[in-house]
Amino acid sequence: MAQAPQLDFDGFVTRKKAERSTGGIETTGHEYTYTFDRQSRVAFESTKPVAYAVEASVRLFKQVGRHQLLGHAVHVSERQMPRIHNITKRACDTLQIAMPQVFVVNDPRFNAGTLGTNEDSFLIVHSSLVDQYSDEELLTVIGHECGHIHNSHVAYLTALHYLTYMAGMFLPWLLQPAMIALRTWSRRAEITCDRAGMLVSKDQAAAERAITKLAVGSRKLYEEFNLEAFLEQHEEGSQGIGKYMEVFATHPWLPKRVLAMRSFGESQLYQKTIGKPAVGLTMSEVDSRVAALLKGEA
Repeated sequence: MAQAPQLDFDGFVTRKKAERSTGGIETTGHEYTYTFDRQSRVAFESTKPVAYAVEASVRLFKQVGRHQLLGHAVHVSERQMPRIHNITKRACDTLQIAMPQVFVVNDPRFNAGTLGTNEDSFLIVHSSLVDQYSDEELLTVIGHECGHIHNSHVAYLTALHYLTYMAGMFLPWLLQPAMIALRTWSRRAEITCDRAGMLVSKDQAAAERAITKLAVGSRKLYEEFNLEAFLEQHEEGSQGIGKYMEVFATHPWLPKRVLAMRSFGESQLYQKTIGKPAVGLTMSEVDSRVAALLKGEA
């Protein structure tokens, strides 16, 4: 049976602080990282409710979560589901990160996720994605998840995963300080990782399809999907008190994500990555556009 790695949260924090104090590798962000994602993670290091939640959640995953995956999911390898293995390797090679352990779970919902720590990451792909997505669309999704690893998001994602689960079983108000902070950060982190998916696939159209298929949930219905009409929902949805419900979400609303991706598509960084002249928006200008787009919710 495949052996899952041992998770070491204390070592994760110690190494991260040591890297900063000695001028070593900076894991807080990269050139494409959304500024407010980076700032949130720096703030987490001095926020006790979040720090406690992260430590407890990673330990819980070590004790329970990894065994659940080994018991009910399929561990991807060169011999097991090589299509997914090869797509993941391509994403990891592009971002220059180590291969995480990848598992396919039987789930009809279009989704994927990453748990563990940066050093010991588990990428989880729902079977419906593998069925319904093209290789380029799946590369965008897996590139997005690898972006979480590349940007040191994984321990925080694990904390949010378990806090959300525990809030339904215990007194939710006890968990609210950490959950609010982590959800706010998560919406910002998704912007970063949508960019990672674009950089990995180098195909903006595929990236937009991968995001908008989440709203449709059907390959057949997607044949009748009008992307521009879908984006018009952002303007309609920005009116009224209902727009504030986004503060309880872990991801920005889907039209906003597509619009944020389009801003990144106009950046010098993305244009250079796809082999075109490096003309367009600076990353500071892209982030200003995105901040205005997310104003009030992110």
